Amino acid sequence: MLDRTSAAAIAQNCAATDDALYYEYTSSANPIASKIISRIPFHNFLPALYADGATRVVPLDLSAELACPSPATGPGLCANFVRINAGESLTLAPNATSLLFYVITGSGQMRQGDTAFDFGDGDFFTLPGGTAAALSAQATATLYYVNDEPLMTYLGVTAVKPRFSPTHYPSARAQAELRKVAADANAGRRNRISVLLGNVNFPQTRTVTQSLWAMFGMTTAHSEQKAHRHQSIALDFILSCEAGCYSLVGTEIDGDGNIVNPTRVDWVSGMAFVTPPGYWHAHFNESDAEAYLIPIQDAGLQTHLRALDIRFSH
Repeated sequence: MLDRTSAAAIAQNCAATDDALYYEYTSSANPIASKIISRIPFHNFLPALYADGATRVVPLDLSAELACPSPATGPGLCANFVRINAGESLTLAPNATSLLFYVITGSGQMRQGDTAFDFGDGDFFTLPGGTAAALSAQATATLYYVNDEPLMTYLGVTAVKPRFSPTHYPSARAQAELRKVAADANAGRRNRISVLLGNVNFPQTRTVTQSLWAMFGMTTAHSEQKAHRHQSIALDFILSCEAGCYSLVGTEIDGDGNIVNPTRVDWVSGMAFVTPPGYWHAHFNESDAEAYLIPIQDAGLQTHLRALDIRFSH
């Protein structure tokens, strides 16, 4: 006859095996190719989501399609539109390591802990997670905002140690750096005319935070940026464009570097769209004006893992 201690131990041992599963290797080693794991969908988010109305955060939520907790735009990132009406404020406190903002319109102030600074049209800024941040608007402000809370949720962890300090990238400096690149004699032969936002704390990955990568780029009038691909998701925001700007996205390229059976994404100023990892994508500007875009990716993490695998068709 078992004593109570032995019976309890047996019950615990039985319970410990309840979640154990076993899979045959060849059918389960690549859940993406086997379509076991949900695919990251193409999706567009238009500026009507934040054009008017109350002060609020609008998550660009694809969690249902991704079969993961809400909100999430990708497996590891959540993109958002933010609207703060003049004279109002809101507080952000996601469980994230990194918060990245681009100011679409308006002006205001950011305060996090002992740090405060003013922001205005065209500014970028990054904030570490773990401490609530208050954003207030002097003139009604709209922002594009990405964090890595879905990654933290998946890992079951909490951000406890900041890897960087709040960092401000004023519009005038960002524009000057981009113009410098565009004016270079070799600009026309480069795949992209753009600058990457960096941070002194991440010299190896050359990324804006430990998890986030951000590019500030332009496409010149009547130009094509040849196809490339990478294993990080791209959450693209279109700052400004005229009709005739678009992206082509697809899984394969032909011998000439053109995307086979592409999906076309027509650009609209103020929109955001998702480019899934591993897909070839090319940008086209058939208008008479320059166009500007900001892709944000989880390439900080991917580069640190040596898994980004960025490739160019030419």
